[in-house]
Amino acid sequence: MSLTHQPLIKLGEPFIQLSTVDSTNNYAHSLVKTGMAVNGTAIFADSQTNGRGQMGKQWQTNAGENITLSIVADISTVHLQNQFGLVAMAALGCYDFFSKYAIDKTAIKWSNDLYWNDKKAGGILIETINHNQKRFAIIGIGININQTKFSEHLPNPVSLKQITGKHFSVIELAKELCTCVDKWYRILLAADHNLLLENYNQHLYKKDVEVGLKKGSIKFNCTIKSVNAMGELQVENGMQSSFTFGEVEWVI
Repeated sequence: MSLTHQPLIKLGEPFIQLSTVDSTNNYAHSLVKTGMAVNGTAIFADSQTNGRGQMGKQWQTNAGENITLSIVADISTVHLQNQFGLVAMAALGCYDFFSKYAIDKTAIKWSNDLYWNDKKAGGILIETINHNQKRFAIIGIGININQTKFSEHLPNPVSLKQITGKHFSVIELAKELCTCVDKWYRILLAADHNLLLENYNQHLYKKDVEVGLKKGSIKFNCTIKSVNAMGELQVENGMQSSFTFGEVEWVI
């Protein structure tokens, strides 16, 4: 029986806390494959030994100082052609959560990074998996909370503590983040893709601003305009009018 439409199901319940794991996404994946995860299951880890980010990158974070979280969501009813709605859902949940504390200057950097004033505060890695005739999304989220010293190899990190000067309970914030994502998950299930896309573009990083991008070895300037329903970045005065995810890099 599908749990997707049951009103008592909420992303973040149950909430599993681990001290150490290789990757919360890997752990969530194994729970789904063995039938041990229900829709809404969240896995939080104080420490990851092999946290993963987009494009095969490693997500580096100090133990116990930041949010490292994966949420299992049933997306069996979400049409494959509307997959960007899943990205927008997760990004908007992170935006709502972070902007509550950081106030202004929070933005969603295409396609799935959380930014504050030209600095990276978090990232999202979404993977899908089929099990028992259902399709699940594993939504991996990393957000910098209390960390103030970062590796010199990270170009532009920032944390909530650096922004506000305050120390936070990471566990309580992780649970609050689940609630924020759950709000947009309901909208995704209701198939209100226009609402998701409108809000995503409303908070789009560098919207209507000229930026530098890089495709292969070629660097160029263009003006960011929007993201379309397919998840493509729309620009003006660039070497082309739109780009798919992974096709270009930002020059920040």
